[in-house]
Amino acid sequence: MSGRIRNESLRSKVMTAGEAAALVQDGWTIGFSGFTGAGYPKEFPGALAARINAAHDAGEPFRVNVLTGASTAPELDGALARTGGVGIRAPYQSDPDMRSAINAGDADYLDIHLSHMGQQVRRGYFGRLNLAVVEVTAITEDGKLVPSSSVGMNRTYLDEADFIVLEVNEWQSEELLGMHDIFYDVGNLPPHRVPLPIRTASDRIGQPVFDVDPAKVVGIIETNSADRNTPFKPLDDDSKAIAGYLLEFLGDEVRKGRLPENLLPLQSGVGNIANAVLAGLAEGPFENLTSYTEVIQDGMVDLLDTGKLTVASATAFSLSPEYAERMNREAADYRSKIILRPQDVSNNPEAVRRLGVIACNGLIEADIYGNVNSTHIMGSRMQNGIGGSADFARNAYHSIFVTPSTAKRGAISCIVPMVSHVDHSEHSTSMFITEHGIADLRGLSPRKRSKVIIDNCAHPDFREPLREYVKLAEKKANGMHTPHDLASALGWHVRFLETGTMRP
Repeated sequence: MSGRIRNESLRSKVMTAGEAAALVQDGWTIGFSGFTGAGYPKEFPGALAARINAAHDAGEPFRVNVLTGASTAPELDGALARTGGVGIRAPYQSDPDMRSAINAGDADYLDIHLSHMGQQVRRGYFGRLNLAVVEVTAITEDGKLVPSSSVGMNRTYLDEADFIVLEVNEWQSEELLGMHDIFYDVGNLPPHRVPLPIRTASDRIGQPVFDVDPAKVVGIIETNSADRNTPFKPLDDDSKAIAGYLLEFLGDEVRKGRLPENLLPLQSGVGNIANAVLAGLAEGPFENLTSYTEVIQDGMVDLLDTGKLTVASATAFSLSPEYAERMNREAADYRSKIILRPQDVSNNPEAVRRLGVIACNGLIEADIYGNVNSTHIMGSRMQNGIGGSADFARNAYHSIFVTPSTAKRGAISCIVPMVSHVDHSEHSTSMFITEHGIADLRGLSPRKRSKVIIDNCAHPDFREPLREYVKLAEKKANGMHTPHDLASALGWHVRFLETGTMRP
């Protein structure tokens, strides 16, 4: 044994992944650890997929419902999706095979705000939670669980499941102990909910380990496998331009007295543009920054290293392989600067509103009146899901959405007359930024928003067609508050589906 299992009674429950998967029954609902490719179980999902395939080969029905914190990895989502044995998937995914199963109708997908997931599980919206499968770094002498590289939904799944399988992953650094802040908010469901006692991003309100009922632990699997850590693309000119506009805006807000010199806690979605913004902050004038967000990315680690960022609060890592190795090597140095919390704390809407978080998220498309589609391709095909973006955007001090102005090598305009699916309505967006500029929507009525968005954010090739649509809509609409020509509002999407381009 690895020496990571230090509790004598639990040590006797070590078994193979196959033996653990053999415990699962058809129709079970399983809560897996994992968030943005960090801290997911590495061995059990593959063994479960083999069990499902064997049952199907024998002509027996076998499906399971898969709940996680957020996205996981091909070893989990991909392996299970390829079996055809996933009944329900929630609350967020980003795996190509799982996406295909969802869009083919082979798996039901529940796209849920991440801050809502814990309450829904505890209230039984998914029925009985039969099993929790959670990766941990170690088990202490007194039977506590040291979390690994993500927290996500783990506390809730450990509490609510009938049975528990643990994966003790020796790859995860033991020096992560002390980085986590696990808040046990006993009685937090209505009508007994209490205020979340967080006043600043640096507040620690819980304990560094998970509690677990040892009687519910039916198996422990020892592993030594790395998280799925995807390298970020080199920063391109568009990402740098978008970051530049955002930093310019933040500086202007400071000069106008609307933001303090160290800004307000920052939230950043995952991706290349987010890392470009973080890189810009490292070179910019702002000091003593804080972050209250979902994930810790490479750029945030760099900001911590420069001293410009004093604390980063999140629920998981989302690091490149190089930075994941570095975090494992130097975890003790980051323990006082990084706090990993359950996702119903990291994404808590009341905390986001009260702290005044500056939210910056990506999108698939936005329309001329300020509505945002973050989840669906051409109205029907699910991409990944809403994740935690609305937890922040709806409640942020500044709700900023960033995107290149076009996609598919210019065939798609990311600024359209009407979005084909609405995730964030105009009431939750305060500004858009593309490589062409920034559209500050604060204080603007819909018709004024349309002019600012088209003039500042649309690609030059699509500006005139957008203006022509506005003229047509103003002639045909049954009202002038938000004029639309319903017959042609989604015409650009129809054109793309028929011809492969939105261009006239």
